[in-house]
Amino acid sequence: MLSRVAEHIYWLARYAERAENTARLINVNTHLQLDLPKHLRPGWKPLITITGCEDPFLRRAMEANEKNVVRFLIGDFENPSSIIQSLKWARENGRTVRDFFPRDGWEQINNLYRIASAEIYLGISPRGRYNYLKQVILGVQALSGMLSGTMSHDEGYTFLLLGRYLERADMTTRIVDVLSTHLEEQSGDIEYYEGALWMNLLESLSGYQMYRRVMQQAPDWDPVISFLFRNREFPRSFRYCLGELAGAVAPLRNNERVKERIERLEELIGEFDPDRVSGSDLHQLIDDLQRMLGEIHNEIGIAWFNYPLPEESQRQAS
Repeated sequence: MLSRVAEHIYWLARYAERAENTARLINVNTHLQLDLPKHLRPGWKPLITITGCEDPFLRRAMEANEKNVVRFLIGDFENPSSIIQSLKWARENGRTVRDFFPRDGWEQINNLYRIASAEIYLGISPRGRYNYLKQVILGVQALSGMLSGTMSHDEGYTFLLLGRYLERADMTTRIVDVLSTHLEEQSGDIEYYEGALWMNLLESLSGYQMYRRVMQQAPDWDPVISFLFRNREFPRSFRYCLGELAGAVAPLRNNERVKERIERLEELIGEFDPDRVSGSDLHQLIDDLQRMLGEIHNEIGIAWFNYPLPEESQRQAS
């Protein structure tokens, strides 16, 4: 397979997954606004930091209020990580490799982009936001299922998996960061709402029922963090994503450096004990995980796309 084709498939998967997870991230913060008393509600500015979009947001010289941040994360074409920009680039990468791509998959991503573009106003409004974000999430999931069932599971599909699970691992850590950062910054009666906050976090990842079945206890700091970082069966957990990355890399040639980076991450997660981690420690761990995921991303570029990807491309357009 040509490196150019592999790269387009890789980025298609990353951008589609990014659109879905940005929708989940906005949902987490929206639910926190509804479930917490006014004096304990988190602001919207942390979402800009967590998505790595400070520079383009600051260039707009906007106040970091709900309306501006939601518009920026959903429908701003100058934000490389916005939902609409991510869907646009997923569509463009799919269009470029249509000969290697099932027709049904192309039609799905094309239609999703067109609908999301036409209905941006619904996503920005508080009343229409939930349905808009849900439509994006289900649309990307439909694309993933369609490709799983109709795309040949050859090298092209391998690069699809690499893009999907690298992006998902990264965004799962960012979604956890929203809540853990807020809990760290608050004090007092926030403890009375922690259970509801962790439940919202799990539901934003479609993981509440699986958490209750596996952990068999009410949501709390230690078990939720353990489930989302160390569980090997839940498809959105960090450990699961690492397993999928390792499996995808194994049959590829010239995979030594990428395998080494993945193994380092697996060792770090294997040593991680939620019982001994405070909020600040978790934040530092998340920073380390994201940095190491960026290193894997760069090694993929060197090994298979014939050039080192720029460091900032972990959160930027290709």
